[in-house]
Amino acid sequence: MKDKSSLRTHYLNLLKGQNNEERLRKSFVIAEQFWKLPVVQKAQSILFYASSSFEVDTLLMIEKACFLGKRVSLPIVEQNQRKLIPTVISSMEDVHMGTYGIAEPHADSDKVMAVKDLDAVIVPGLAFDRLHHRLGRGAGYYDRFLKTLPETVSTVGLAFDFQLTESLPTEAHDIRLQHVIAG
Repeated sequence: MKDKSSLRTHYLNLLKGQNNEERLRKSFVIAEQFWKLPVVQKAQSILFYASSSFEVDTLLMIEKACFLGKRVSLPIVEQNQRKLIPTVISSMEDVHMGTYGIAEPHADSDKVMAVKDLDAVIVPGLAFDRLHHRLGRGAGYYDRFLKTLPETVSTVGLAFDFQLTESLPTEAHDIRLQHVIAG
């Protein structure tokens, strides 16, 4: 088994090497599965992540969730405290390019969503294994955030088929997800 650093490089290269048409086609298939997941159908409030140009496209999922009247939030990355702050948006027009070049909401303390009010959290990852462990980018933001969630909050990873592997190296601080949708 490779170390996390070389695995990150491997999966990031696979993601960035994927044809954009194929990425969008697979993202559509993943989105269809996503909306069929009972925890997503029941969820009233969902924390998404704004996808980059090589990840599973979450933008249409975000727009649909807003259209369905779900309370949608995206994280603001607070670098100095190394944490994520779920912040409610009404559409993707409420975002700007933030930390690490990732779209995030404008800071507004009135729109911060308490973790106890979340029903589902959609979690990015470079790779996922059969036990729903994830390989993140290495900064630990999501692992720290996931530890703060009440047990009632469902966690969902989104992945392309090539991001799935039999097992990943794990550490004590790594948090398993409840669901991984791949296509």
